[in-house]
Amino acid sequence: MTERARERESVFHDQWAASVDLKALPVREAFEAPTALENRFILRRMGDLRGRRLLDIGCGLGESSVFFALQGAQVTATDLSPGMVETAVQLGLLHSVRLEGIVAPGEELPVASNHYHFVYAANTLHHVTDRETLLQQIHRALIPDGSVFLWDPLAYNPVVNVYRRMASQVRTIDEAPLTFQDVTLARKYFPDARHREFWILSLALFLKYYFVDRIHPNQQRYWKLIYKETPRRLWWWRPLAALDTALTRIPLIKRLAWNMVVWGRKPADTTLAVPTRSTPLPRRSK
Repeated sequence: MTERARERESVFHDQWAASVDLKALPVREAFEAPTALENRFILRRMGDLRGRRLLDIGCGLGESSVFFALQGAQVTATDLSPGMVETAVQLGLLHSVRLEGIVAPGEELPVASNHYHFVYAANTLHHVTDRETLLQQIHRALIPDGSVFLWDPLAYNPVVNVYRRMASQVRTIDEAPLTFQDVTLARKYFPDARHREFWILSLALFLKYYFVDRIHPNQQRYWKLIYKETPRRLWWWRPLAALDTALTRIPLIKRLAWNMVVWGRKPADTTLAVPTRSTPLPRRSK
């Protein structure tokens, strides 16, 4: 990412951080709400977090960092935006947990090597131009056999792409959704990396916000609004989400998903050479 792009991202997210009410941020809802599909999936694979060291890259407002700390993890929260890091630290204090906050781009993380049991990065990779350098930093920060969990939007769904164009005031111009080539790149550093897609038919919730509730995408961020939904209001949505569990396993159809989770482990054998840019990408079927 160029210095100019970093400055744009930092200013945009500083302004966002300055506009929020800490008490209104959905910490538990972001992981426990029926619509928190990606985070609930990740939590099941993380297991017990008590005493584990966790690095949250691109921590944003801090909901994820605080939630992990509430589960007993020792959390380092990093972000390019000083305002976001400060908000995350203050949100932790509001919930009686302490975070280590570090202001830094993901490609230049000033953290110890071979230190973290988990690295988590939500809606971060699609903000990063040099994704390989970020993956190198994640690989370096993890202990051998440590796990990484990434989740970001996919590039393929035409309806979602229309939404992105409409939501021009709540996004930055430097964002670029992921493709399946990014999974191939991740496997260069995490050979056992797998991926799972979310939100196809269940994206009807976005259509409801626009056509029924009359909420413009620039008025509220839909990806935050979903956490305010209650099980009672989602009676019509649950069957669609259930159907998505099957649809997202079909190779061509899963390209229409909104988000993708990628997870994998750093190889336990530390005698293996660390991948470099000159190392060819491995071939592996999905």
